[in-house]
Amino acid sequence: MKFLPAVLIGFALALPAEAVDVIVNTIERPDPWVINGCLIAPKTECPGVDLRHADLRHANLEGAQLDGANLARADLRHANLNGARLNGANLDGARLEIAFMGGAKLAKASLRGADLRFVRMAKSDLSGADLTAATLEKAMAKGANFDGAKFISTDLQETKFYEANLSNATMEGTLIRFAIFQDALMEGCTGCPQHWQTGTKAWEEGQAKPAK
Repeated sequence: MKFLPAVLIGFALALPAEAVDVIVNTIERPDPWVINGCLIAPKTECPGVDLRHADLRHANLEGAQLDGANLARADLRHANLNGARLNGANLDGARLEIAFMGGAKLAKASLRGADLRFVRMAKSDLSGADLTAATLEKAMAKGANFDGAKFISTDLQETKFYEANLSNATMEGTLIRFAIFQDALMEGCTGCPQHWQTGTKAWEEGQAKPAK
């Protein structure tokens, strides 16, 4: 009997490809997909739209114009927000786990209590954003701009702030265990781990400083 698992594994490997069930997770969406008059599609233009509590899982909103939109408690898990404009938007309590937000514009956006675990937000602009009580655990924020942002009681454990701009930001009661601040700019930041990096920073050796 102790050899049975190996026999079963060998049998499974011998099965033809067409005999193995493939599970594909899909979410049925209407075509066109419209919520409160806003077409949910790349490059859509819906500034100020009310999308509170909207189910936007896996939505492709790349390059969308959503400045000032109300997305409080919206479900944006796995959504594509690369290059989207969300300046001044309300994303309080929004679920953004594993969302793609590279180059997104969220200046002065409110993300109080938002879940941004595992988000990919390289080069995004969150200057002046309010991230009070939000979680960015294991988020990738390389080169992101957090100038003047609020990190009050924010979970930043294992967040990657490589070359990020944290100038004039406020960190108070934050969790930063295993967070990485390599080559981050912290001029004027209150509560930032100013002495996290002991060696010379890349931009002190002639490379460009993180963007402001």
